[in-house]
Amino acid sequence: MNKIRLPKKFSNSHITFFAIAVVLFWIKTYAAYQIEFNLGIDNNLQKFLLLINPLSSALFFFGIALLFKKRTKLVMIITNFFLSFLLYANIAYYRFFNDFITVPVLMQTKTNAGQLGDSALSLMSPFDIFYFSDMFILIALALTVFKKVTVTNRKSFKIVLLFSITTFLFNLGLAEKDRPQLLSRSFDRNYLVKYLGAYNFTIYDVIQNIKSSSQRALADSSDITDVENYRKANYAAPNPEYFGKAKGMNVIYISMESFQSFMINYKMPDGQEVTPFLNSLTHDKNTFYFENFYHQTGQGKTSDAEFLMENSLYPMAQGAVFVNKAQNTYQATPSILKGYGYNSAVFHGNYKTFWNRNVMYKALGYDQFFDAEYYSMSDENTKNYGMKDKPFFKESMPLLTSLKQPFYTKFISLSNHFPFEMDPKDTDFPAGDTGDTVVNQYFQSAHYMDQAFEQFFNDLKASGLYDNTVIVMYGDHYGISENHNDAMAKVLGVDEITPTINANLQRVPLFIHVPGVKGGIQKQYGGEVDVRPTLLHLLGIDTKDYMEFGSDLLSKDHRNWALFRNGDFVSPEVIQIKDKCYSTATGAVVDKANACKDISDKVNSELQMSDEVVYKDLLRFYKPQGYTPINPNDYEYLGPKGNKGTKATENN
Repeated sequence: MNKIRLPKKFSNSHITFFAIAVVLFWIKTYAAYQIEFNLGIDNNLQKFLLLINPLSSALFFFGIALLFKKRTKLVMIITNFFLSFLLYANIAYYRFFNDFITVPVLMQTKTNAGQLGDSALSLMSPFDIFYFSDMFILIALALTVFKKVTVTNRKSFKIVLLFSITTFLFNLGLAEKDRPQLLSRSFDRNYLVKYLGAYNFTIYDVIQNIKSSSQRALADSSDITDVENYRKANYAAPNPEYFGKAKGMNVIYISMESFQSFMINYKMPDGQEVTPFLNSLTHDKNTFYFENFYHQTGQGKTSDAEFLMENSLYPMAQGAVFVNKAQNTYQATPSILKGYGYNSAVFHGNYKTFWNRNVMYKALGYDQFFDAEYYSMSDENTKNYGMKDKPFFKESMPLLTSLKQPFYTKFISLSNHFPFEMDPKDTDFPAGDTGDTVVNQYFQSAHYMDQAFEQFFNDLKASGLYDNTVIVMYGDHYGISENHNDAMAKVLGVDEITPTINANLQRVPLFIHVPGVKGGIQKQYGGEVDVRPTLLHLLGIDTKDYMEFGSDLLSKDHRNWALFRNGDFVSPEVIQIKDKCYSTATGAVVDKANACKDISDKVNSELQMSDEVVYKDLLRFYKPQGYTPINPNDYEYLGPKGNKGTKATENN
């Protein structure tokens, strides 16, 4: 067999090997952009930026290898592997979350390792080997054609570094022309990747995380003043018709995993309702059903929803508060209600370290945490993420009835989780027929969850708790991502999923059942951040002195819009998506300057203020009137084999 040969002046040149490495990596990355990501390219300038933005990163990282002289080829191959791994991590993550992976998310992966297997495998394809193919080509070339290549001086590194910096500044200049203040005002990672590239975004993310870590150290008590003034100016006073109507009642929160509102009242082709029990609750005389309620989670998903509901603060733009800011000071609902004689507990059919809950729940003030150690975690009772909903709720009842009343509790369901595969023995409900396995299985999984909720409600009634308990049921985040839009168009009976339809697919159910209070279907717009003030006002606790950003959904002063973590928003009149303004009624693009600017400015201010509180840990400088701070060190979740409860509970 003839060996591959290049002219001697090329085969002995480290610059040739370097150029091949850069070009192969550049082509692969650009192909990934086109195949895997939906970046919303709107004009020719953005097309050009998408083409050139991998170049500066490739030049810089591969250029570092030129400093290693005899080991240049090895360092380039190792560099290629790590950059390829980062690219593939983004691809796999984007396939489900429609988002890009960040440094805090990589930290969360360590925290949650071992429990993501089925979901991760379902996102992979044999063709994904393409994203590492250039590395194999480089290895082959290094062992043959370029076997004797070494670097004799470092002059080439200086030239490459200069070229890399020049390319990046040229890229950034064009990006700023199309999107002014890109690095300072964008909450959306999609913009950063579209304009600067996945690798430059990672560098930006590292810098932002270093900045975030330093913000707390540099903060002082004066930083809370602006937030306090903003809060006072935007406070929605409680509605006298409902204030205190649930005073002294127990509270049960139920997190409905990955459940979206389009399932409510949805019927299969044979006429079967997917969620007959939840459908009946929309007409229950003592239940408020909010049909224009939106999730507001970021990368923390279920944990972000918990954070929003407990604190009425927004989650982080990157990563999860539960992992990255668990050491902060919070004034969460469990700690507030402690001052009113409430005992608090969480029920979750997974292990306590998942999402760092065993640490974060102490900061929130939960007295007890009933995790997987309290349940029969047999193969029959469990799925990949923990306990199936029916045995979970059934085994939770004795634990719930053992609590001292009044109690504040939270149940986190698990079964309705991506990829929504069901054990055949658990359901006889038909799958969908959309040509998309994930969407097809969603119907079966949602139906099973609905049955589990009905079982739980019946058990609450039999126990005598139902008539003295406020029950709040909420969808935590979306279940079906934009990657399944073709199937979702069939589900909804539309030609395509437009930006406004997709925005409305972020609606999740909110049910608030209040014994003795007339409910009904609610049309007002709101999000997860709004639930805490709504609940506390029902319990007769005014929230005007608390640093929160929610607006009581039942207040006559309630603002009628909901924002998303990336800065988009929805309202009855207009919807803003990726810096474009649409009519809510028609879905047509409208003049942003006139239609969306007012709410958009409020959204940006609100996210900025909330980020100030979270990133700088400002609540350590503020004490609401009548509130007794908690000490997280007083809490200890010992499990069923130790002393049940916590130090705090034992001291009460």
